[in-house]
Amino acid sequence: MNRSLKGLTVIAAGMATAALMAAPAQAATTGTSTTTATFETCSPWSLQSGLNTQVCASVNGTSVQFLGRIALAGPPSPGYPPQPQDLITTLSGQVVNGASLGSVNQGVNFLASTVTVNGPSATVPCNNVVSGTFSVSKFGWYPSPVSISTPIPC
Repeated sequence: MNRSLKGLTVIAAGMATAALMAAPAQAATTGTSTTTATFETCSPWSLQSGLNTQVCASVNGTSVQFLGRIALAGPPSPGYPPQPQDLITTLSGQVVNGASLGSVNQGVNFLASTVTVNGPSATVPCNNVVSGTFSVSKFGWYPSPVSISTPIPC
C-alpha cells in the first residue's frame, strides 16, 4: 500500500472513530422521584503537536468534569517504535458568559497508549452552558487547542 493511500486509510479510520465518540451517550438514572441526566459530550479528534487530542465534558445532573484525551495520530511506522514524549497539557473549563471553573496544567509522559487527563470539575446550575478547552504542547511544537460546549439540562 503506498503512503498516500495508507495515510487516507488512517485519516478515514480516525474520522469514523471521532464520529462515534462525538455522539453523546445518553442515560437516565432515577431516584425516588427525580431523573438525573448523565452523559459525555466530546469534541472531534484533532491533530495537535503531532498527536490526536480531544476534550470531553462528562455531565451527571448538575455536576460536570472536563477530560482531555491524547492518542497516536496513526499507527507507528514499521521498524520505528513510538518514542516517549514529554508533553505539557492545559485543560480549562468555564460557564459560558460566566465564571471560570478552573484550569489544570499537567506534565504527561506519552508513549503510545491513549492517555486521559482529568480537568476541573464543578457543580453548575441547570440551564447554563459550559465550555472546556484542552491543549497539548511540546518543546518545538505549539498548542492547537480543542474545545467543547454543552448545556447543563434541568
